[in-house]
Parts: sequence; C-alpha cells; structure tokens
Amino acid sequence: MRPTLFAFILCALHGTASAQPRLATPDLSCAEAAGLVARVGAIVMTTGPFTYARFVHDGGFCPLPETTRPAFETTRDVPRCFVGYTCHDRFTEGASRD
Repeated sequence: MRPTLFAFILCALHGTASAQPRLATPDLSCAEAAGLVARVGAIVMTTGPFTYARFVHDGGFCPLPETTRPAFETTRDVPRCFVGYTCHDRFTEGASRD
C-alpha cells in the first residue's frame, strides 16, 4: 500500500485532525504559567484575545544570534507575573524602525 493512501485511510478511520486550543496565560495561575515554561523549556501561549508569544526557560531555547528578555504577563492571580523569557535579536535591540 502506498504511504499517501495509507495516511488517507488512517485519517478517515480516526476522523479529521483538529487544532488543539493554545493555553492562555490569563487562564493560568502565575505558578502554573511559570512552571509550564520551566518544565517544557519553550511554549507558545495566548496572552490576550488576539495575541500570543513564545516563552522560553532560558537562552538555550532561542535560535542564534538571539538573546532573552524577561517576560511578564497577566495571569489569573497576578497582573504582572514573570513567566520566563522571550527571544529577541541581540543585534537589532534598540534600533530604530524608520
């Protein structure tokens, strides 16, 4: 059986794939959000109705030449919770965007 046919049959038997909802920092406690980032290392979470961010535990989860910046987000119990870091380009930090 060809691989593409097999994949089609497998999907048909198990139903269609659906997107998993993304965790939202406003729905988590500060400890839950920070603990999740620390446990998995890097994760994308919703931060508001139309926003999201990728949070990392440390710079080892950022591509080169990026560096980390502390990330504070609103959580269920803390308005400004340190959840981990976000990755930013170290060479264009502070550069004007004219």
